[in-house]
Amino acid sequence: MSTTTPHAPAAAAQPSATAASTARAIGRALLRSTLVALSTLVIVTLIWLAIVNLTGISPYVAKGPVEVFQFLFTKDDAAENQAALLANLGVTLQHAAVGFLAGVAVAIVVAILFRLSRTVESALMPVATLLRSVPLVAIAPVIILAVGIGSQASVAIIGGIVVLFPALVTIAFGLKNASPEMLDVVSVYGGSTWTAIRKVALPGALPSLFAAIRLSVPGAITGALLAEYLSTGDGIGRAANIFATQAKFPDLWASVVVVTLVSLVLYQVVQIIEAIVLARMGMGERRS
Repeated sequence: MSTTTPHAPAAAAQPSATAASTARAIGRALLRSTLVALSTLVIVTLIWLAIVNLTGISPYVAKGPVEVFQFLFTKDDAAENQAALLANLGVTLQHAAVGFLAGVAVAIVVAILFRLSRTVESALMPVATLLRSVPLVAIAPVIILAVGIGSQASVAIIGGIVVLFPALVTIAFGLKNASPEMLDVVSVYGGSTWTAIRKVALPGALPSLFAAIRLSVPGAITGALLAEYLSTGDGIGRAANIFATQAKFPDLWASVVVVTLVSLVLYQVVQIIEAIVLARMGMGERRS
């Protein structure tokens, strides 16, 4: 004789309800990210128009959205302008990726070391604070002399330094906010400090990690531009300096606009990935 389980329909409905809730959270996060992106674009455009039209800069120097659009899309040499700009942009993004990966990787490792050892934190945090207070432009020539002009090491170090310290502070803060109750559970069952970090602190620090990554994206591009200007002699960082000295102001403004737009787009891409991941993990309300 067969038996029935009255709670089976409710149990079967739970996964679908969870999936629907996750989908709604992802939808809200995507909508919020889109609205933030559009509002940021509008604000940046208004600031650009105000600089061009209200500061009294000569039209020969200041170029607005219409002039930049014509330079890139409607002029007879627009194809050549796009090709040159995209080539420089590709180099800058490669340099930014090197600095970004170096800075975030070191920040994660050092933050974990801080969590493992108070002695390490006490020894390294003052050094990190000191280096953070020193302008990068002041120490960049020393870095370049040490590793060589034009080397990828200079790109990694200069870009990595821009990324490292803000990311380190954010990630370390996230690791320190691990649930004490969960850490106690790991300790009761004989888990080591590393196990507690790997099983509890790191997953719980995902919002802080994503916040650090979001902040690091524009920082890495800034570091790449500085490294190109001072060391490698290529990319948009060097091209912008040449455009300024040769009075190629349409080229200069187009380069600045494209770098700014790429920074905003990459920031929003990271924010969307963050929203999806945290929503699927049920951490959508804990974003940093």
